[in-house]
Amino acid sequence: MTTELYALLAAVLIGLVYLSAAAFSFKAQAGNAYTVGARDAAIAPTGIAARLHRAQANFMETFPFFAACALVVHITGTSGQLSLIGCALYLGGRILFLPLYALGTPWLRTFSWNAATLGLVLVGVQPLV
Repeated sequence: MTTELYALLAAVLIGLVYLSAAAFSFKAQAGNAYTVGARDAAIAPTGIAARLHRAQANFMETFPFFAACALVVHITGTSGQLSLIGCALYLGGRILFLPLYALGTPWLRTFSWNAATLGLVLVGVQPLV
């Protein structure tokens, strides 16, 4: 298995952490009766639960692109320095993004997003060089 596929699996695990953080924080806010019920009345998350929900949505916006790029690198056998650095940047940026977003840290959160996005681009560029 290539490093890019390991990175893809790691990104899936990170995505599950994002999903769990958003779900459990909303459950803490709305309560068990609401979260196990039919949810006929819409309750929007607020505060940290809302930030975690937005972070999870943000992860889901970039993950399919990362997955596609990692798979292209693997399938074409074009793994190299750019894709390895890209995978590390994507994973590292995404690991930092969640707590920084939860804490409401503006500049560092944006920097971690930029690092992750640069990593995604590097993985996508690897097969072209």
